[in-house]
Amino acid sequence: MIATSMHKKRFKIAALGCRTNQYEAQAFRDQLLAMGFEEAKEGQEAELCIVNTCTVTRSADERSRHQIRSLHRENPDSKIFVTGCMAEKQAPTISKIGGVAGVVGNKDKENLLKIAFPEVEVPEFKIERFEAHTRAFVKVQDGCNSFCSYCIIPYVRGRSRSRRLESILDEVKGLVKNGFYEVVLTGINIGDFDGAPKEGEKPVRLSELTREVSRIPGVQRLRISSIDPDEVDDELIDVLQSSANCCPSMHIVLQSGSNSVLKRMRRKYTVQQFFDTVDRLKTALPAFTFTTDIIVGFPGETEEEFQETLSVMDQVGFLKVHMFPYSKREGTLAARMQNHLEPDVIAARKDILLQKASENAFNQRNRYVGQTVEVLVEAHNYGHTANFIPVQIEGPILEKNRFVKVNILENQKEALVGVVVSI
Repeated sequence: MIATSMHKKRFKIAALGCRTNQYEAQAFRDQLLAMGFEEAKEGQEAELCIVNTCTVTRSADERSRHQIRSLHRENPDSKIFVTGCMAEKQAPTISKIGGVAGVVGNKDKENLLKIAFPEVEVPEFKIERFEAHTRAFVKVQDGCNSFCSYCIIPYVRGRSRSRRLESILDEVKGLVKNGFYEVVLTGINIGDFDGAPKEGEKPVRLSELTREVSRIPGVQRLRISSIDPDEVDDELIDVLQSSANCCPSMHIVLQSGSNSVLKRMRRKYTVQQFFDTVDRLKTALPAFTFTTDIIVGFPGETEEEFQETLSVMDQVGFLKVHMFPYSKREGTLAARMQNHLEPDVIAARKDILLQKASENAFNQRNRYVGQTVEVLVEAHNYGHTANFIPVQIEGPILEKNRFVKVNILENQKEALVGVVVSI
């Protein structure tokens, strides 16, 4: 246990970027609470701050630096520990920022509190809850072996490595016990999951992991986070189809709708393979919906290649698109490519793509007007259906983290709107 003198000390945690970072931030939170710390409320100063940074784009670097400086300004006497992908890549620069007491790279991230407090016993790095959320993210894998030409992540997160199956199942059971009905399996490249086999053991496939988690009593919704289309095999689709609590929605990464751009990106699939994956999932589960990532303005992207991406968007009808203007990351193959686009060209294409994404999402939601759907209330009478349709619920304030039946009255710009018909 931590020393009594530290019992009343407060902490703040900031996490930028991906769901994996969010999971890790929650693990820090659970460790600190178990050590006798308390989380600082709005307006309270903290003695310890942790920033889990992101470096996927230049703007992510800027947000990470801003977060560190903001915490130092609001908590001038705090020790700030910085970790995450930007910390892995730019430790010397970060260490010079005011208030920073330590910079811990990704490989030592799970030992951050042992480094900060070497004299005390630190609890295991895992989560028991997901603060202020109804949806719990469970990290099952880290790192990436793909080395796409634009991506810095394999260099800062390292090669792919997975958690043991039993560790994941135990964590999910704990989350269910603490009242979490919806679980999202997440990782840096979740399609690489293998269960960390020991010598003589067979790898555990993602489909097997999904099946085992779906069998845990109390898991009412199970989602799989971002995955590449070539990693959605028939075994995984069979599990999704046969398990009632597996949600008919998935974030399948496109990045570009042009085969020539995908080749320059060093992606592992073609546009046709993407379509095939969508078709197989829609055939198995007709209500299936899709979200995706798209990079706009990759080096050399022509107007024709951009139009190909817009065409794919229309054909798939994504429920949501995470759009990233191409950001040059030093050390990647794409950074050395010719024909980088001018910022005004990228900005114009960004606006066009976002408008297209909004239209596609509106059209996808429109077919639910007049229907009754089940919604898990997340906050402020807002939630999602199992297939990730956003719904705003009119009427009295509803208790968070409960399922309600909602009659959909209309489709607005960002979400469906309806009223409760049964609880």
